[in-house]
Amino acid sequence: MRLAKFLANSGVASRRAAEQIIRSGRVTVAGAVVTDPAREVDAGSAVRLDGRPVGEGAQELVVYAVHKPAGVVSTASDPQGRPTVVSLVESGQRLYPVGRLDADTTGLILLTNDGDLAHRLTHPSFEVDKTYRAVVGGGPVREPALRALRHGVALEDGMTAPARVVRIRPDTLEITIHEGRKRQIKRMCQHVGHRVIRLERVRFGPLLLGDLPPGGHRRLSANEVSLLRNAGSASRTGGTPRGASPA
Repeated sequence: MRLAKFLANSGVASRRAAEQIIRSGRVTVAGAVVTDPAREVDAGSAVRLDGRPVGEGAQELVVYAVHKPAGVVSTASDPQGRPTVVSLVESGQRLYPVGRLDADTTGLILLTNDGDLAHRLTHPSFEVDKTYRAVVGGGPVREPALRALRHGVALEDGMTAPARVVRIRPDTLEITIHEGRKRQIKRMCQHVGHRVIRLERVRFGPLLLGDLPPGGHRRLSANEVSLLRNAGSASRTGGTPRGASPA
C-alpha cells in the first residue's frame, strides 16, 4: 500500500493532506525519513509520524454530519483563534473536515478520520454532487440567468460544468454542482448579475442537512457511510438518493 493511503487509512489526515505531511519530512519508515507519498509500506513497516507510531486501523473510522454556523471555519485549527467545525464535535478520534465551506456559508459539512472516504468525496474525478441554497440580490432571477447557470459560465479559472438549478423563490435558488472550486457558487451567481446574500449547503451526495440544528452534529450510520462511498456513481447516474438523513 502506498504510504499516503496508509496514513489516510490510519486516520492521520485525508490522502491529499497526508501527501503534504510526507513531503514535509515528518514521516519515517523503519527509522528513515521518507518524502515519497508513493512509497510502498505495510503494517510491519514501522511507520512513524513526528516520532509516534502509525498503524493502519489504529482507530475506529467514523463520519459525522455537522451543521456549520456562520463564523465557524472549516479547518481542524485556526491561527486566528476562530471557532472551527472540529471544535463542534467531542470525539476521541482525530477528525478533519471533508472539503470546506466559507466562514460565512452555513450548512452541511462532514467530519471524519477516514482518509479514503474523504478523498473519494472531494476529488473531482468522482463528481460527487453538492446542493446549495442561495438567497441572492439583484432582483428576481430571470430565465436567462437560470439558463446560463445550467449551461455553465466562464469564470476566471475556466468554464464551469453544467449545474442543476431550481428557482424556489424569486430571489432563492437551489444549485447542485459536482465541482469544488473556491467560492464557486458565489462567483457563478455574481457572473449572472446576482450577488449571494446567504448561502447554505443542504445536501452532500446522498446526505441531507435535514433538521439538524445550527452547531449540531450526529454520527452517521454504517448504511449512510456506505451510501457516501458510492456517492460519485450515484450522482452521475442521476438517481434519487436512498437512505438519506432525516429531512
